[in-house]
Amino acid sequence: MSIICLWSGPRNVSTALMYSFAERPDTRVVDEPLYGHYLRVSGADHPGRDEVMQSMNTDGNDVMQTLIYGARPSSEVLFIKHMAHHLVDLDLSFLGGAQNALLIRDPKEMLPSLTVQIPHARLADTGLERQWNLYQSLESLGQQPAIIDARELLLDPDGVIAALCRHLDIDFHPGMLSWSAGPIKEDGVWAPHWYHAVHKSTGFANYVAKQDFPSELLPLLEECHPYYEKLHALSIKARPPEDFPS
Repeated sequence: MSIICLWSGPRNVSTALMYSFAERPDTRVVDEPLYGHYLRVSGADHPGRDEVMQSMNTDGNDVMQTLIYGARPSSEVLFIKHMAHHLVDLDLSFLGGAQNALLIRDPKEMLPSLTVQIPHARLADTGLERQWNLYQSLESLGQQPAIIDARELLLDPDGVIAALCRHLDIDFHPGMLSWSAGPIKEDGVWAPHWYHAVHKSTGFANYVAKQDFPSELLPLLEECHPYYEKLHALSIKARPPEDFPS
């Protein structure tokens, strides 16, 4: 049995990565089980807030104890997609019962997308500072969490997913590179607000660099940048183009 907690920031292709793991024959995926807890304790005004809180258990400690320590088939891989900023007012002892990975994205590319949904986003909404602190906490527990960068993943899905599987000590399945368009049954009720692009996809999109950055977001970018750079330096990198299969 392998339990994998993915700690992502928002707008980081995390749903595509969840869809990738959902294609594995041995894996069950869970979509952001701490979202209701986060909305309850933070008071954050997110799209569909009331519907989200009504759809799930909002006691985060109970949620994670049940997921991590509940009974399940010994052959199952459990992949739990989380947002790092949902880790508030929680007993974090459950982290020791799972393998943990972080998914990051260059804030220059993430912030314009995030502020469409959260116009007055702050550093805490990006999850980057929380991810860096979480990485250090996991290291102190003796873990070496994998770090996946969205750009590296989109440049080389095959290589980065295979490297992630090796890090997690699970087999790589080529089927992880594609899926059918449309929602999956594991989507949270918030999917209509956030998952438009992934529902149109059938695999990881080609990486396309964003050209313009809004000047009003420059102060937030400056706050984000040091945390992103430290995490990116430790991330799984795309293979050089010359190493791709011909």
